[in-house]
Amino acid sequence: MADDKKIIVLVSGGGTNLQALIDAQNRGELGGGRISCVISSKPDAYALVRAKNAGIPTRVIPRKQFLTVEQYTDAMMEAFYEEYADLIVQAGFMTILDAKICRAYPNKIINVHPALIPSFCGKGFYGLHVHEAALEKGVKLTGATVHFVNEVCDGGPIILQKAVAVQEGDTPEILQKRVMEEAEWKILPEAVRLFCEGKLRVRGNHVTIRE
Repeated sequence: MADDKKIIVLVSGGGTNLQALIDAQNRGELGGGRISCVISSKPDAYALVRAKNAGIPTRVIPRKQFLTVEQYTDAMMEAFYEEYADLIVQAGFMTILDAKICRAYPNKIINVHPALIPSFCGKGFYGLHVHEAALEKGVKLTGATVHFVNEVCDGGPIILQKAVAVQEGDTPEILQKRVMEEAEWKILPEAVRLFCEGKLRVRGNHVTIRE
């Protein structure tokens, strides 16, 4: 459809969150949005295989080919323009982008983080490090957060959160899997749907959902 919102998904690794989005799209649950391109920062990311299996065009823009973050950001911005991006989703994207992108796409970039922000977030908190920190702290609840991306790492307005119980005997790997299955894979597609249906209103640091 001509009025489909074009969703660009940024990946760096296995692409489990991308798969959750693809599955939601196949069920017609992205609210008139369509994943039009998957961009990877690594040429060997398995997420690229997932995209190709789903018939979604891909691009590889390796971070190490660029001397500076600014140059990498410019290359990514050019790709976003060429793809007519309406929404940019960071789904396990392990590369920091320059603030210029946030200014060019205000409240149009979302990220999923495997903790309940503001806990266990910011610089250095990614992947298993997040779950290691949660277990070290002894929290009883963790979870996932989908938020808009701004110039502060993990600091943008929160769209959705979902709590997940920490269980006795959890390892970082076990907890990571539970948080993905019970939270990330549910709230990321839901946040994309709400965006594509025009149901998110952002005022300052607050997001209101109009269902």
